[in-house]
Amino acid sequence: MSAEAEHALRLLAERGETLAVAESLTGGLVAAAVTAAPGASAAFRGSVTAYATELKDRLLGVDAALLRARGAVDPEVARQMAEGVRRELGAEWGVATTGVAGPEPQDGRPVGTVYIAVAGPRGGKSAALRLDGDRTDIRMESVRRVLGLLIGELGGHGRTRNSEQNGET
Repeated sequence: MSAEAEHALRLLAERGETLAVAESLTGGLVAAAVTAAPGASAAFRGSVTAYATELKDRLLGVDAALLRARGAVDPEVARQMAEGVRRELGAEWGVATTGVAGPEPQDGRPVGTVYIAVAGPRGGKSAALRLDGDRTDIRMESVRRVLGLLIGELGGHGRTRNSEQNGET
């Protein structure tokens, strides 16, 4: 996880751009990975851990009607979270995670269903993940994948594509 965070921070620093993070299922793990990397303060603006569904609306501006209709585990929710944190924290880039780490399904979605998103100055990208493993595995792989998606959007050849992914490493 540290290698992805360091790579993303290096790319951001080269561009003179900043990052903000919105998290749900990862509960602060993305922000922790980023701030553990040397030089994080040059590019990292901050994070919002919006674990409760209503906070996604109140703090990040996710459409309340969307949350009522589809629940928090949804690709459009991830996209709006990334845009919202980018806007609210004044960063060029925003990343977001939302999903089901388990042990029980949520919003009609099975354990291992994860949506990640990146929003930047010229738009964004999202990915639907189907991850295997226990709660810890799913959360840690989500961190790795969202940072990989960011790296790809920054031009650094990230691993995640805008499609469903299996949790294999």
